[in-house]
Amino acid sequence: MFDAKRLLDQFMGAPQSGGFDPRGGNDNRSRDFGGQRGGDLLQQAGGALGGIFDGRYGGFGGGALAGGLAGLLLGGKGGRKLAGSALTHGGMAVAGALAYRAYQNWQQGKAASPAANSGVPLLPPPSNTPFNPASEAEQQTLGRHLLRAMIAAAKADGHIDHKEQQNIFVQMDRMNVSAEDKAFVMDELRKPLDIDAVARAAQSPEEAAEIYTVSLLAIDIDNPAERGYLAMLAARLKLDENLIAHLHATVEGVTEPVPVKA
Repeated sequence: MFDAKRLLDQFMGAPQSGGFDPRGGNDNRSRDFGGQRGGDLLQQAGGALGGIFDGRYGGFGGGALAGGLAGLLLGGKGGRKLAGSALTHGGMAVAGALAYRAYQNWQQGKAASPAANSGVPLLPPPSNTPFNPASEAEQQTLGRHLLRAMIAAAKADGHIDHKEQQNIFVQMDRMNVSAEDKAFVMDELRKPLDIDAVARAAQSPEEAAEIYTVSLLAIDIDNPAERGYLAMLAARLKLDENLIAHLHATVEGVTEPVPVKA
């Protein structure tokens, strides 16, 4: 039986035992997903809304999910990774905790600053809230929405072409992933990139913030196509610009640089 919560933990958790090269020897970042026109539109959006992602609000390149299934889908991007107390939570819990902290700070009118979040323990969100639904059915639904958002973000720069999909399929065979989980991931990878579908999944402003958060974790904002995707997603989710600033600052405050391999 497919378990979205469990799969989300595998996406955002530590690398599986035995290790693997997320790139699988394939570094063909063709950026042709969705055609040249799709890439052009994403880059234009990144330029038009670039102020949201500049140094005023903080940010990081390469995504922040270096291990687990996310590391596999992201093609071994460097940049930054989750650290500290963020590593003590499961996938859904850390996504909810990040979004909840940013949402609270935004509502209280605080300044968006990565430094203000750095070193502060990340607490789980309150139960029976949109950040942490009470019922199992609601948790599974939220888990599906977050997984789809992360996979869509991973596809945003077009590097997951047919050859890379085959590599991911082979690598997943070596991991502790059920047949149902694998089918879900591969089905999502094969779908055309659809920002509107990702945004429509949000049932509340809080869930919209959480969808944006997990997308941000998988995005390299130094890449024009990925930055464009994130800008378009923010617009579709109707997120306030100051809330976006808090989401960026909160995520950056619980990450650290990935050491560059010699």
